[in-house]
Amino acid sequence: MDIILADDDMLIREGLKIILSSQRDFNVVGTAENGNDAVRLCERNNVDIAMLDIRMPISDGLTAAEQMIKRGLCRPLMLSTFDEREFIHRALKIGVSGYILKSTPTEGIFSAIRTVYNGGTVFEQDILRYIREKLAIEYGSAAVFDLLTERELEIVRLIADGLSNQQIASKLYLSNGTVRNYISLILEKTGLEHRTQIAVNYLKK
Repeated sequence: MDIILADDDMLIREGLKIILSSQRDFNVVGTAENGNDAVRLCERNNVDIAMLDIRMPISDGLTAAEQMIKRGLCRPLMLSTFDEREFIHRALKIGVSGYILKSTPTEGIFSAIRTVYNGGTVFEQDILRYIREKLAIEYGSAAVFDLLTERELEIVRLIADGLSNQQIASKLYLSNGTVRNYISLILEKTGLEHRTQIAVNYLKK
């Protein structure tokens, strides 16, 4: 898989490049020190995964990720620190494919990249728990739906309307597998346990 790395810290950037290059299935096609350069790298190359730091000069990682997602350039994976909590909500809302910490062990980073490449999502559970608790305290439990992208909210509304996975897939021109993946991500983001809880909690809003 083809990967780009973006971080304004050269040591982190080059260190990650060396680490990722140790894996036969990883090909680091380029590195960038800001979000604008990262987007340009994606435009010039067939990139699968963009690993993006959040805090970067000129254009930050989330701004770059949003452009990449809207233009279908690649799947962004955010690499950050837990102290950057103010960005977590925005990252989830944008619809990034993952958000992992810089303290994540090497094998965990490898696993996250492969999961995202195969269409999955990866979020640090401590990060999700923190955001859910913060929203619940400040705005009430139903506020966790604010973490969802527009597409995820669309699926939540259809679940609340009583549609089955097959009906949702037909209505939105998606495969059953894609709908299941969306529902799994919705459950992960909201901390709910099954689709019935999704419907009940959404209708409480």
